Amino acid sequence: MHKTCSYGVFLSALLLCVFALLPAAPLEARPASWFDEQAAAGAPGSPKIRVDLSEQLAYFYKGGKLVGVSRVSSGRSGFRTPRGNFRVLSKKTRHRSSQFGMYVDRDTHRVVRADVERDKDPRPPGTYYRGAKMNYFIRFHRGVGFHASGSVPDRPASHGCVRMPPDMARKFYRHAPIGTRVTVTR
Repeated sequence: MHKTCSYGVFLSALLLCVFALLPAAPLEARPASWFDEQAAAGAPGSPKIRVDLSEQLAYFYKGGKLVGVSRVSSGRSGFRTPRGNFRVLSKKTRHRSSQFGMYVDRDTHRVVRADVERDKDPRPPGTYYRGAKMNYFIRFHRGVGFHASGSVPDRPASHGCVRMPPDMARKFYRHAPIGTRVTVTR
């Protein structure tokens, strides 16, 4: 019986050591993105989108009821996402940026220079400009809008637009008609 008790104490101590070595969960983990499409489609009232830049989250409401939350990445320093009250001005399923993108070799179609600003970065000879993909684009202020992106870090990182995970961009796109109110706050 003494061996069994010692073995149990040993296993308990070993488990404690293993758990102590595991990385701790962040104290303020960002909530996971979610969207209730049935509520968005069936709830009475108008849709509204609210973006909280300090949280890097977008909230989708239908008739005052919260029906979805998405992680976002807004405009970085020098390219801040505008704050204020807006409305969805236009939507485009497959959109490319007219200002930010890459220069591509005409013959090989390989990227010669990435992350270019068309108005500032001179185009190398033998290349053409290809705008960055901005699928499920929901424009709400000048050239600024929501769009799908494979890169949605937990911080501002865009050229002013509001990047969203592709699945969430599709859902916001589907349920936000032109004219939808958009509020961007700090």
